[in-house]
Amino acid sequence: MTLQRPDAVRLVLAAGAVLAALGVAAGAFGAHGLRAAVSAQALAVFETAARYQLIHALAMIAAALACGPCARRLSLLAAACFLAGVLLFSGSLYLVVLTGVSALGLITPVGGVALIAGWLLLAWAAMSRQPAAPGN
Repeated sequence: MTLQRPDAVRLVLAAGAVLAALGVAAGAFGAHGLRAAVSAQALAVFETAARYQLIHALAMIAAALACGPCARRLSLLAAACFLAGVLLFSGSLYLVVLTGVSALGLITPVGGVALIAGWLLLAWAAMSRQPAAPGN
């Protein structure tokens, strides 16, 4: 099943919005639920994860909105990189703090690379200014 443009854009917008809501919830949990349970260093790591999640949720929304005037496939690929990056970067940091398994931090740089790739793809999409083909 191939998503048509409006369906893909709506899906990316919804995913970005849900990711943002979860980022706010994670930030609140870190500030109120974890403060007494973990060290200051672990709390800072958790806050970093929430901050990056929120930033890249907004980036996903921007990528979806860029689908109109820019190269659609590049914009959607950027959004996919942002999603993968948040799952790997923020997700691994959340797990390190919540489980205490520091080896999970080995995943974090992979997520960081995905986030960087998303920004570069979004820039490429913006610079290409190729109108999207009908039906894509």
